[in-house]
Amino acid sequence: MGRIESVKRTIILQMSLIGLVFQTVLYIYVWHEVYNDIMQSGMWRSFHRKGFWLLAAVYFILLLFFTATYGGLKVGYLKPMDVFFSQVISLLCANIVSYFQISLLSLGLVTAYPLILMMLAQIVVSAGWTFVSHKLYQRFFPPKNLLFISGGRPTEEILKKFETRKDKYHIIKSVYESDGFEALKAEIVTCYDGVVLWDMDTVLRNKLLKFCYSRGIRVYMMPKIPDIMIQGSDQLHLFDTPILLTREYAMTIEQRVVKRLIDIVCSMILMLLAAPFMLLTAIAIKCYDGGPVLYKQTRCTRDQKEFQILKFRSMRTDAEKDGVARLAAKNDSRITPIGKFIRKVRIDELPQLFNILCGEMSFIGPRPERPEIIRQYMEDMPEFTFRTKVKAGLAGYAQVYGKYNTAPYDKLKLDLFYIENYSVWLDLKLMLLTLKILFQAESTEGVDQNQTTAMKD
Repeated sequence: MGRIESVKRTIILQMSLIGLVFQTVLYIYVWHEVYNDIMQSGMWRSFHRKGFWLLAAVYFILLLFFTATYGGLKVGYLKPMDVFFSQVISLLCANIVSYFQISLLSLGLVTAYPLILMMLAQIVVSAGWTFVSHKLYQRFFPPKNLLFISGGRPTEEILKKFETRKDKYHIIKSVYESDGFEALKAEIVTCYDGVVLWDMDTVLRNKLLKFCYSRGIRVYMMPKIPDIMIQGSDQLHLFDTPILLTREYAMTIEQRVVKRLIDIVCSMILMLLAAPFMLLTAIAIKCYDGGPVLYKQTRCTRDQKEFQILKFRSMRTDAEKDGVARLAAKNDSRITPIGKFIRKVRIDELPQLFNILCGEMSFIGPRPERPEIIRQYMEDMPEFTFRTKVKAGLAGYAQVYGKYNTAPYDKLKLDLFYIENYSVWLDLKLMLLTLKILFQAESTEGVDQNQTTAMKD
């Protein structure tokens, strides 16, 4: 990274921190004008001077944690609306935690009205900050002019995806691996800011990767499944030659115990919190057509072990009267009006908390598929069974970073990213990010009827 680009990125980082400082100032103002007086009636003395600095530091760190987790600082990386939405979710989480902090210090629940007004002001500040930051980013970092190199498979779908990020990437020219190594080298060094290596022969790809690396040319590369598997390998230093050890995936005993404890505690807490919504949903489904409230379906979890998943019924009772298993499609006529709503807000998934409590599922893991669909996918992707190395989950890496209608092959790679990089912190992070996608409609879109399996290795 050049010195000028480093300076530009430093400016963007400083702007991010300045935005958080403004939000913290609003919080301290509300504390000073409202909650500081309330605390005097309790056993705590009011805060002054050093106390305010401590409060400011705690709130700033809290807000920084949630904002970094939800991507609210990723100006330029995410779309402006995504950055703004991430900041709103971060503010909501930070302020909820702060409300309970204030209530504890005040020895009783306090009025939330000032915090609500404060958050509205913070949202206005966030909107302005996002707009200014995005404009500055566009000025400092114009779209990268890229050369797109691919194999012989269709590229229309991925090129359309690049088109949606014209603010960041601009595909100038598309060429093919059939042009040959020498011709591709000559093209790369002409007038591009970077190169996209997409679904091509591994030998040629590696040559081009080393060529670009030696000349400081940035590369955007589609990983193949072996590339992802290597990420989870151990580095061995038995002698003076580096060795990578890739083996059968297995969590440690400590990881399994912690993961199970998180599942039990969180499922019980959510059951209590969601009980009123589950009761109302059950009544609505029953009143609509008199059919069963719950829908049971055979799914596969770790090692393809079958179990009965529980969901609130969102389709007609005769949705699969022909006995053929199929995913929900866009504008699927089988989905009832009640079903459309509960699918949009994800209420239909709540009964799976019982599956988690029973140990059949986990909170985080690859979504469980039906045995028939697994067999269908395995005809084109034998590697699809790799995702069953861990227990199925209520939410997962593919749900956070993909969509419902993401191609099966891409979902497989996302799930493998999770498996090969597993940690308890990753689970906690994905649980937090799942709250964000609950409010994103595109994450619940059905698949296209003509959607086909993506490229294979």
